[in-house]
Amino acid sequence: MKDPIAFRAACDEARRSGATVGFVPTMGALHSGHLALVAEAKRKASFIVVSIFVNPTQFGPNEDFVHYPRDFVGDLQKLTDQGVDLVFAPEPSAMYPEGEQTRVKVHRLTDPLCGAFRPGHFEGVTTIVAKLFALSGPAVVVFGKKDYQQLAVLRKMVRDLFFPIDLIGHPIVREADGLAMSSRNVYLSADERARALGLSRGLRAAWSAFEGGERRTETLRALALREVHAVADRIDYVDVVDPVDLMPPGERIDGGGAGAKALVAIACHIGKTRLIDNVVLGEDPVPGAAVTS
Repeated sequence: MKDPIAFRAACDEARRSGATVGFVPTMGALHSGHLALVAEAKRKASFIVVSIFVNPTQFGPNEDFVHYPRDFVGDLQKLTDQGVDLVFAPEPSAMYPEGEQTRVKVHRLTDPLCGAFRPGHFEGVTTIVAKLFALSGPAVVVFGKKDYQQLAVLRKMVRDLFFPIDLIGHPIVREADGLAMSSRNVYLSADERARALGLSRGLRAAWSAFEGGERRTETLRALALREVHAVADRIDYVDVVDPVDLMPPGERIDGGGAGAKALVAIACHIGKTRLIDNVVLGEDPVPGAAVTS
């Protein structure tokens, strides 16, 4: 389905028939991580819709919009095999009609981490997702936690704008060797793919130290950074931040007390490919263990 109004009508009709809409927004090039989001939506809802839309407004001028991996035929087959009820794949002109001028922006949460390196990115994300939520109506929506900052920003948008959306974050889905699944992994050469494992190694190093009682922010950061520095061609950031407001937590995480949590987030370039990964210390299991559903 390509028409936004027909998409809205289909979701409305499903609810009138007594179904609960489960929605998984994607940019296509689907892999097992996306299919895990679909499986989670099926556990929470009875009418499952997936959008496939490579959103032009979230790409910067020197990013990979034109070359972003696309495989609509393959994606459609995977979704059919998963029993998805509806696939919404609009053209850019349908989502951004001629003369459109509206943008949706969340402040503060979009400033650190990826926001500092991808100006305008999150405004593009929140704008397109707001449009999708306006079309889908009340729904259970599943996003992956690999894009942790994106999930935090969208949760804030949902709360602030009273969208009738139950937003669920799904754990990062990893390959057996620990690499976080991403559509961009197809860009990696064999050597780059091997080097990319440094991200999960860095997260494991910080996780293990935290589990052993380490609460000094800079020490935890340094443990992750050491592994990433050894493999990355360029590092955007390796940061330890509060998992709610994404701000630095001070010298010690939560003063070193019980119940402390912190997000260790990484963004770096391996060859020409930008990769991200993260772990929430005090909440997530050890990064690197394969999660399939």
